Amino acid sequence: MSDQGVPPVGGAQRGGSGIPGGRRKQRVSMADVAKLAGVSSQTVSRVANGHSGVIGSTREQVLAAMDELGYRPNSAARALRYGRFNTIGVILLTLNTVGHSATVDAIATQAATEGYAVTVMPIDVPTQDNVLGAFTRMGELAVDAVIVFIEVHLLDAGTVTLPRGVPVVVVDSDAGDRYQVVDNDQAGGARLAVRHLLDLGHQTVWHLAGPDRSYASQSRARSWRATLEESGRPVPEPLRGDWSATSGYQAGLVLAEQPGCTAVFAANDQMALGLLHAFHDRGRSVPGDISVVGFDGVPEAAHFQPPLTTVYQDFREVGRRSVLEALRQIREGAAAQPGTDLVPTELVVRGSTAPPPR
Repeated sequence: MSDQGVPPVGGAQRGGSGIPGGRRKQRVSMADVAKLAGVSSQTVSRVANGHSGVIGSTREQVLAAMDELGYRPNSAARALRYGRFNTIGVILLTLNTVGHSATVDAIATQAATEGYAVTVMPIDVPTQDNVLGAFTRMGELAVDAVIVFIEVHLLDAGTVTLPRGVPVVVVDSDAGDRYQVVDNDQAGGARLAVRHLLDLGHQTVWHLAGPDRSYASQSRARSWRATLEESGRPVPEPLRGDWSATSGYQAGLVLAEQPGCTAVFAANDQMALGLLHAFHDRGRSVPGDISVVGFDGVPEAAHFQPPLTTVYQDFREVGRRSVLEALRQIREGAAAQPGTDLVPTELVVRGSTAPPPR
């Protein structure tokens, strides 16, 4: 069907060539919007790019014209003019963990507030080849900055290079000697958990650690050990899980048979949930026989049986700060200074902890 019956905008035909089945419809231009709205093209440009200084009624008039004509700003042209794509890239190993999904959600929310979109590139298998491929692909995309969730040992390979000239922020990593890092205070949170149990009167605290290649797991385990050693307490051999409730259950079956085990610090809430299940199945009361502390502060922890004492991490604040740091580098044109911005953690005391049995 031809566009011959479509009325022109501002006297200029927007449709095909007048030949039935002819040329494809031309893109609506900024001049078309300006003509319909009765304003200058410069005013339309200011509205399209989110600049202030346009009065409310004029802005609404321009937006209505854009909507009526189906106008979409040309992001490539805008990038050439302003030197920005208004997009932040995110590279991460998985979205399956509570912390990563909550942080990425906060990144997307904060970026949208600042007028930026987010491009997420997950890596299924954490190999250096896959990491290199992700960085290479991200370097080819139109992004103004990259936020990276990558363990430091995967950033150590000589072949893994961050996109040249693009601001970078690293999340949840011990790479603060080379990059700008934003993270929750992992060590401080573990110290709060262990001190809470010792202050209740427990002679020592057993530990269910996460995967050995995880920075978060290593940081929490180091702090657990250091806090016990500083207090002159025995350090039991830690058990190790994979962050899942199933691995927590398996570890709990072992710990339930340890006569001296009266307190356990689990490296995350899901493994703590597995511990509660195993202790229940083995007839060990929580907190009557064994106290349990988790880590993460997931909302569901308040509804475990019993409600779980846990270390709360503010993942949303980590996401917000990482976006603000990326935007600071973009807007100031300044290279990031190596260092770590720590978001405080908080101990939330519930019903899973109590003094040891007499």
